[in-house]
Amino acid sequence: MSLLRKTSAIALAVAMGAAAAHASAAPAKDIVIVHGALVDAGGWRAVHDILVKDGFHVTMVQEPNTGLAEDVEATRRAIDGQSGPVVLVGHSYAGSVITEAGADPKVKSLVYVAALQPEVGEASGQLLQKFPAPSNAMMAASNRGTQDHFLFMTPANFRKNYAQDVPASEARFLADSQQQLAEKALGAPVSVAAWHTKPSYAILTTQDHLVTPELQRWMYKRSGAKVTEVAASHAVFVSQPAAVARVIEAAAK
Repeated sequence: MSLLRKTSAIALAVAMGAAAAHASAAPAKDIVIVHGALVDAGGWRAVHDILVKDGFHVTMVQEPNTGLAEDVEATRRAIDGQSGPVVLVGHSYAGSVITEAGADPKVKSLVYVAALQPEVGEASGQLLQKFPAPSNAMMAASNRGTQDHFLFMTPANFRKNYAQDVPASEARFLADSQQQLAEKALGAPVSVAAWHTKPSYAILTTQDHLVTPELQRWMYKRSGAKVTEVAASHAVFVSQPAAVARVIEAAAK
């Protein structure tokens, strides 16, 4: 190869590298939010409205909660529909979903909202047992299961364990509109952990009775996530939507 060709090739590589770096540093305008177990995307309306008002395009994933693989596929379909870099947000069990789906090249950063953050080979239920809640809310105190092995909570337990800082009428509606979770979803390990290669942000809920603050702190320290502590229940997206939106917007920058 001639000196001229070598010089041109080097210049092209440098230019392409600079372009790629610029693209990865560009702010994200597309936000994809994945709801957690036992609720659906409707509870995220207040967070959605704040983000839209601030100029973001928001997509809410209504994953089926029938199994980790199915929930990851639903999330991937939502990511595929975005036009630019994506901030991928997951709450509770959906932390496992975004940990796997977040490997998509479109995903710029990950936001864990009182969420599980597994390592490769770890399952949601396995993590919940590491620092179990006093009520063991997702497992034992979910306290009801269907014949086909889906979990849900009674309204009284829902308010006590999930949404103790949410007005009673709103907590009752969340309880009455639960999206049941397949037990098998808790036993499925993730095959990739996107937080190893993508920046991760975490909202640590200090009054959480479901994913305990101790477990959250341990996971987020392990991953090196940028942590924001909020004095809230597991339903922080309902009780403190502005705090949740601020972290998502920081992850988009």
